[in-house]
Amino acid sequence: MKAYRYITLREEPGKKDEAAEWFHSKWHVPKKAYLDCMEAYLSWETEYGWYLCLDGERITGGLGVIENDFHDRKDPTPNVCAVYTEEDCRGRGSAGKLLHLAVEDMRSKGITPLYLLTDHTGFYERYGWEFLCMARGDGEEEPSRMYIHR
Repeated sequence: MKAYRYITLREEPGKKDEAAEWFHSKWHVPKKAYLDCMEAYLSWETEYGWYLCLDGERITGGLGVIENDFHDRKDPTPNVCAVYTEEDCRGRGSAGKLLHLAVEDMRSKGITPLYLLTDHTGFYERYGWEFLCMARGDGEEEPSRMYIHR
């Protein structure tokens, strides 16, 4: 089994441009939006961070913590966003480790609870997340599941 490395973007700030491009390629949110959030994190304007799973230098997974994700519930904040693991790396626990890293990092800064919006059922519960309510993603017809990690 491969030994992945799990880092915050502050640990390797030189990965900012590559990480923004990687997230953009997965979620089709403009790269500039990722760069702006990452720069705010790297310049200590916010503690809401970015987390990566690396196989050597290759980004194989990642997620971010932002004020609010793209949904109609503006009160639950902050939100975990852009959770993604490369298909050839799935089923090895890396998403769970990234979620744990983000939760513990935010908790160490006094930031709790965290929220996230997803279409997955059963996945996040494995990592201590609880179903909270349904919320409608921006531009979505059907609501998605909102989770909380206390």
